[in-house]
Formats: sequence, C-alpha cells, structure tokens
Amino acid sequence: MSNEEREPQDQVCPSTRTADVQVFEPREVPLGGPRAMTVRRTLPHRDRSFIGAWCFVDHYGPSDVAETGGMHVPPHPHSALQTVSWLFEGEVEHHDSGGWHAFVRPGEVNLMTAGAGIAHSEVSTSETTTLHGVQLWVVLPEADRDLPRRLQHHAAADVELADGVRGRVFMGELGGQTSPIETATPLLGAEIHLAPGTKWTISADPTFEHGVLLDSGDLTVEGQAVGAGSLAVLDSGPDELHLESRDGARLMLIGGTPYDEEIVMWWNFIGRDHDEIATLREQWQAQAERFGTVSGYDGGRDWLPAPGLPGGRLRPRGRMGKTA
Repeated sequence: MSNEEREPQDQVCPSTRTADVQVFEPREVPLGGPRAMTVRRTLPHRDRSFIGAWCFVDHYGPSDVAETGGMHVPPHPHSALQTVSWLFEGEVEHHDSGGWHAFVRPGEVNLMTAGAGIAHSEVSTSETTTLHGVQLWVVLPEADRDLPRRLQHHAAADVELADGVRGRVFMGELGGQTSPIETATPLLGAEIHLAPGTKWTISADPTFEHGVLLDSGDLTVEGQAVGAGSLAVLDSGPDELHLESRDGARLMLIGGTPYDEEIVMWWNFIGRDHDEIATLREQWQAQAERFGTVSGYDGGRDWLPAPGLPGGRLRPRGRMGKTA
C-alpha cells in the first residue's frame, strides 16, 4: 500500500515505557482525498525506526467500504524495501510492474520485493464489504537493496500454538510452524488469537527484537497494558515473552534481528541520503523505466504523482531515530 500523504512528515506518536516494554500509541493518517481511508500508524516513530528490519506498520479498519470507498491506490513506486500485505477481512487485488497479478485475502500473505524499483496498484474488490488489515514494510539491507522484483504468496495454516493460542505464521518460525517466505534478514510475522483467560509464555529467539500490535481485545505484554491499535516493542535479549489476555485478543507479532544501517524513508522510497531520494522522486515523476509499467489496472488514474520534497534536507535515521 502507498503512503498517499501529500506532505509526508516525521511521525510524532506518544509512547510509554516500562523496564522491558515500550508502547507506541497510533497516529491517525488519512490516505488520499476527501473519502480517504484512515490508517493508524505506529512505526516509524520518533524514538524508533525499526523492529528488526520492519520499518513501517499501518493498521486499518474494520471499515465499511460503502462509506469509505475502500482501498483504491493507483500505480505507485517503491524502492529498497519489501511490502507485506495482511488482511483480517476483505479482499484486495494487486498488479505490479514485475508482471504479477494476485489477490490478498485473509490468512494469505503477499510479500513484494521492490529492489531497485517497482510500481504496483492495490484495489479492494467489488465483493469486499468490510476492509480490515495491516500493511507492513521491511527495509532491505545495503547488500540486497537491488534484489530483482519479486512477489511471494503464502496461505498460512491456522494452527494451535499452545493452550488457548491459535495463530498463522506467515513469516519465519514460531511454535514449530515455519513459513516458506524468503527474506533478506531473519524475520518473524504471525497473526495470533488468544482465548479469554490465556497466559502465553513464548519461547523467543534472544537475538530478535519483537513488536506486538493489538488489533482487538485486551492485552498485557510483560505486565504492561497495551491498548487497541498500539504497538508494544521489546528489545533483543530475553528468551521468553509473556502475553496475557483477560477477555481474548487478536494481535500481530513481528520480530527480527536488529537492523543497524541508516536510511532515509520518505513517501514510498527508501534511500541512503537526501540526494538519492530526490533522484528517485525525479525518476518516478518522469515515469522512468526504473519502476516499470503496471498492466491490468483500470482505475481511471494511470499513476500516483509524488508529493513535493520538503524545504530542508532529509536526514538519515538509525534504529533509535534521527541521526544528527
């Protein structure tokens, strides 16, 4: 999904911290025009840019498509990242300049690798009445930033991970379940359902940072309450995580090894400095071959123009926010 903000700005989201957990509250961001779909964004945050190589977390819905117009994103670009689309409800049709045509449905992950450049469109289908899901981005490390364009699809099995715990592991490994999705850095991604009264001790990889995004219900992470739409973040080190729900919960669990490179992330581009972002924008505006052509999209607008760059220079970000 595109970041359709016309004037993208740094994220300023409130957060709270205990000794073990930092909780980021969501910031509402409208995507598009007057009937824009609103998303709740928790990453990037002014205090943290990454969880592993996860660099972007948008959470949306449930929304009535008849009222909101659903998702209708014309062809738009990406660079040096992978997009991860996951739905709880609804259906989204995907076309990209690598020639792939696919549908995103609940329980099925689409991971698109942009590499040096790709363009794609995303449109909720006519059968969709309610749209509800998450859009996540993964930054590609310097050594892999020019990977070939690629789309991977996987229907994750709904399995019992522990007493009172069901889940779909769509990336990495958890509870004996392994996803075939290939990534450039070690990552974990799973949709988790906790039954009422569940206390779950997760055997965790101590080299991973973890994030827990609460979609619905009630949740505590390491004893810290997490509100709906909020993202709990845990640094690497512990070999166990402790989640508890009184009334039941649905959540997204993500993780990965710490990402220590610096990047500039602006609009739909990831680069290493301001000049590279400016070049990417210029090439997209000129419809350069770098991003290719999307076939199969018939939404009335051929492509989504980039917003103007800010007046000052964009500064790189490391794991814990902006570099001076």
